[in-house]
Amino acid sequence: MRVNRWGHRARNLCLGGGAVALWVVVALTPPAQGAEITPFRTVNLSPVVQIFGLPAIGTATVLPKGGGEASLVFDAANNFAIDETPREQIVLDGETYRLALGLRYGIARGIEGGIEVPFVFHSGGELDGFVEWFHDSFGFGTGGRDQAPEGRLLYAYTRDGVQQFRVDHPNGGIGDIRLTGGIRLYDDESAAPRALALRAALKLPTGNSAKLRGSGSVDGSLWLTGSDDYRLGGWGHATLFAAAGATVMSKGDVLEGQQKNVAAFGSLGAGWSPFDWLVLKVQTNWHSALYRGSSLRELDADTLQIIGGGTIAFTRSTALDLGVSEDLNVKTSPDVAFHLALTQRF
Repeated sequence: MRVNRWGHRARNLCLGGGAVALWVVVALTPPAQGAEITPFRTVNLSPVVQIFGLPAIGTATVLPKGGGEASLVFDAANNFAIDETPREQIVLDGETYRLALGLRYGIARGIEGGIEVPFVFHSGGELDGFVEWFHDSFGFGTGGRDQAPEGRLLYAYTRDGVQQFRVDHPNGGIGDIRLTGGIRLYDDESAAPRALALRAALKLPTGNSAKLRGSGSVDGSLWLTGSDDYRLGGWGHATLFAAAGATVMSKGDVLEGQQKNVAAFGSLGAGWSPFDWLVLKVQTNWHSALYRGSSLRELDADTLQIIGGGTIAFTRSTALDLGVSEDLNVKTSPDVAFHLALTQRF
């Protein structure tokens, strides 16, 4: 009971603090010039995926020497997937929240380093009613949601009659901390910039793997991310961006006998800024399966998500991302996830 109460209080404190920070920025800072088109900073929040080190792809530009950026990123994902075969049964029914505090800094010309400290919370489906209404209103179907208890938290997997994991009580706490870095490979520094960066991340096992707040593994990621900007005269400007890379994972604590050690990932997206303070953008994220030896899509299938939304620039240094993601390859990522990212350059 103490853990549940602490989890609720910690989650509410973090969510409340994040909401206050966003409200202060929106209320006190009028829209201004300078909306940069950058990828969404969101990842797959499936309970059995978010524990590993698959990264948000980041920007193709590297911070200048002595320049910095602080970020507050919040994701709320509603999960619902129930599947079974004669050998396996899985239930992923609940909500996962991730609040990440990030810092990047230009260490030298063309080189940056950073750190991300996430807090992960699992709870019952407080958005269940809204998601059911949304799916039903637009003809997506409920996928069996109307047959399941509303507000339930149950993340569980059984194989050959042996339960491999089970999380059925709300909990929250620190996740797996990540160290990040970037090296500029190309940047023409023009009015419509074209850029390419090599990025890397190292995920440390600081989260509780038994509660699905971490994997228990040390993961390293290496990837390329690029972007190309186009001026459209009186129609603003547009940017295309893409990334591709791989994550290498040591043996973790979650489904260690089925966990793969390497996963590939990629992203492709575009944005349009019709006004200096506004960006509209869409992005697809893909990654290969993280587990083997399963007939269930939730574990042994590639993931494809689409994220739509935009950016509001309050000043040249302060911006807010808002996005909503859907699973294109069903049951491999959350039904729906909401994304907010507040960034401040200094």
